[in-house]
Amino acid sequence: MSVFKVASRYAKSLIDLAKEQGSLDAIKTDMDQFIDVLKANPELRAVLSNPIIKLDKKVNILEALFKDKINPAILSFFKIMIVKGRAEVIEAAAHEFIREYNEVKGIVKATVISAAPLSDTNLSELKATIANQINAQVLITNKVDQSLIGGFVITIGDKQYDASIAGKLNRLERYFEGQRG
Repeated sequence: MSVFKVASRYAKSLIDLAKEQGSLDAIKTDMDQFIDVLKANPELRAVLSNPIIKLDKKVNILEALFKDKINPAILSFFKIMIVKGRAEVIEAAAHEFIREYNEVKGIVKATVISAAPLSDTNLSELKATIANQINAQVLITNKVDQSLIGGFVITIGDKQYDASIAGKLNRLERYFEGQRG
């Protein structure tokens, strides 16, 4: 079974548990914290995914790092994954939990790539416009790519809107190439 399928199944079970306990938002917040710790500590990621390190060692490391810092349900959940030999999927399950949480809450992620960083005002206005268009709550991130020359490219799920100068120049070039042929 693929890592994605395994991670998705574990994440779904944690979502269901969190809903039953009425702690979905709290668990999501703690899961964000857990992901941040993993990103900042590649050594921890390496330990979790290393099949040579004993399962009880992995459990002890997680308890030492996260006991009384994250929801006990998350820690128990990770212990179960480790005992079942799925420690290498913990990070993927955490990311999948966040994705499924967003789906449950009707939150859509959008990325706007611009030639220069957008101001907070511009991002807020863009976020509001997108939210009105798709009738959902939007989490927006801004990335900078100076090769766009100007304008921006917005990606929402699998859809992309290219309003960059580089994109327009490329479309214009393709148009003229088609006229010559």
